[in-house]
Amino acid sequence: MINNLDHLISLVKSLPKKVIAVAAAEDAEILEVVEETEKIGLAQFILVGDKRKIEHLALTHHKTINCKIIDEPDHQKAAERAVKLVVDKEADAVMKGLLHTGVFLKAVLKKDGGLNIGKFISQISIFEKPSGDGLMLLTDCAMAIAPNLEEKKKIIENAIEIAQIIGYEMPKVALLSAVETINPEIQDTLDAAILSKMADRGQIKGGIVDGPFALDNAVSVEAAKHKGITGEVAGRADILIAPNLQVGNVIHKSITYFACKDLASAIVGAGAPVIITSRTDTVRTKVLTIALACYIAKASV
Repeated sequence: MINNLDHLISLVKSLPKKVIAVAAAEDAEILEVVEETEKIGLAQFILVGDKRKIEHLALTHHKTINCKIIDEPDHQKAAERAVKLVVDKEADAVMKGLLHTGVFLKAVLKKDGGLNIGKFISQISIFEKPSGDGLMLLTDCAMAIAPNLEEKKKIIENAIEIAQIIGYEMPKVALLSAVETINPEIQDTLDAAILSKMADRGQIKGGIVDGPFALDNAVSVEAAKHKGITGEVAGRADILIAPNLQVGNVIHKSITYFACKDLASAIVGAGAPVIITSRTDTVRTKVLTIALACYIAKASV
């Protein structure tokens, strides 16, 4: 079991180094993260992008670059080349650099020559539980805008898979809504009830799924008791399933900016770990996200 994010870092440092291919690496922030990640011994990199710009940025920002650079100024071709490195087993994960997310994902999700394995792609944020007894997963905060029932099932399955990789044998999954009771006027509560019953009948495996929950009674035993909510998940969730992207994204950013907690993120469902960080993420958040990708890549071997 990974107890906290520093534990994740230490575990990855003890493993053989994974190689990350960065698409469109001509960016000062990317070079800073590459330098920091290599310095603490987490991973190795192959930079794909405009070699002249990469070298100029490294010089002007005093960054030491000890990795291979593949010269490809065109963003679409850089993304395709970075993905091909993973497909050809020359790299273990692919990372988005200074290019449009749509261009990057198009290369990642190509059916021919990409990392598309036919699974639903979703995003997962991972942070330390308020209680301090392990990590919590929140999904989806970035990919699925308004998932339907079947897509929510796949988001749950992706999250359970990652939870098991980080050490949860049977993770507790809480389906979030504004209220913890079923209300026919709130579709999310109906979806939660159906998904819970699907899990009871074995249609969702590997986790204990329950809902709907309001956020407080999903993460606080005291709040759950106060409202008379019982069950294995109530107040003890390991995974939080947001009803839509808006809710997931707001919770993710609230954790960052109000609670001031570190997060790592993962894009899952592809044939290899995919790393997408925000330009507003701190260097530590980006390093933690890379560490998570390396740990997931280790589990995939």
